[in-house]
Amino acid sequence: MNKNPLTLDSAQKLLFSKMQNQNLRRHCIGVGKTLAAFWDFYKSENRQMGDLSKEEWEIVGMLHDSDYEFTKDNFTKHVVTLIEWLKDYDVKEEMLDALKTHNSKIAQLKKPQTLLEWTLECCDELTGFIVAVALILPDKKLKSVIVDSVVKKFGQPAFARAVNRNQITQCVEKVNVPVEKFVEVTLKAMQENSEELGL
Repeated sequence: MNKNPLTLDSAQKLLFSKMQNQNLRRHCIGVGKTLAAFWDFYKSENRQMGDLSKEEWEIVGMLHDSDYEFTKDNFTKHVVTLIEWLKDYDVKEEMLDALKTHNSKIAQLKKPQTLLEWTLECCDELTGFIVAVALILPDKKLKSVIVDSVVKKFGQPAFARAVNRNQITQCVEKVNVPVEKFVEVTLKAMQENSEELGL
């Protein structure tokens, strides 16, 4: 049986067919754009990134939460359901592995190991945190967010209290990127795609 190719276009169609909440869609797109930006960043640093293309990194980010509306009441199924959907697509093993590391503490499919997997783990929470920072500004725009204000808010436990700061700041140990630089790359990716993210 011929499987569907998994491209940016078909990945977005899958996301939109499975996820109706616009803010959740924007979160997925934001993580995808961020991973694409990190692909460029790591390439400029001559890092060992594996064989996946920039587009494939973006697809991983775009799809990481795509089954959320189906699994939010039973988080042990989160990502497990997505992997099931992807059996209809021609997907590289490296991409499936990266997706399996998402929600690893609960679904326990695979622990993050590669640069892509750890970057997804760290930037997932950060993109939501940056949105929270933007929403308290007078214009509620990503363009008005600066790196310093994001980093400063990490130290305020009452702000966006649901966000796990440790998941973000492990970027220092896991991908060898200082927190400020990790925030900078993520913020720039989101700002460059602010229209698509509705901010």
